[in-house]
Amino acid sequence: MTNENENKQPAKLIIDDTTYETTYTEKYQQRKQYEPENPKHIKAFIPGVVRSINVRLGQHISEGDMLLILEAMKMENRLLAPVSGTIKEILVEKEQMVPKHHLLIVLE
Repeated sequence: MTNENENKQPAKLIIDDTTYETTYTEKYQQRKQYEPENPKHIKAFIPGVVRSINVRLGQHISEGDMLLILEAMKMENRLLAPVSGTIKEILVEKEQMVPKHHLLIVLE
């Protein structure tokens, strides 16, 4: 019987100026790295169907303008612009099904 920690390299962890030596699990080492939210990347907050797209490429939009309608669980969710900008990319089409966190629109 082998110990699963035998092949792992120890890692140094510093907490309150004290250094500890530990090993990380494989799941931890393969985790997706944290990325801060980009307000210019409009993503689906829930899986759904794009029912309408209310903007076009190159259009200038103001904070609060409606970008598109995403239908999910028989409800129409209006996605509003979090910041002012210009539509750089529209990455979906009307009636397209999208998963959660799918990139829909990019602003510049």
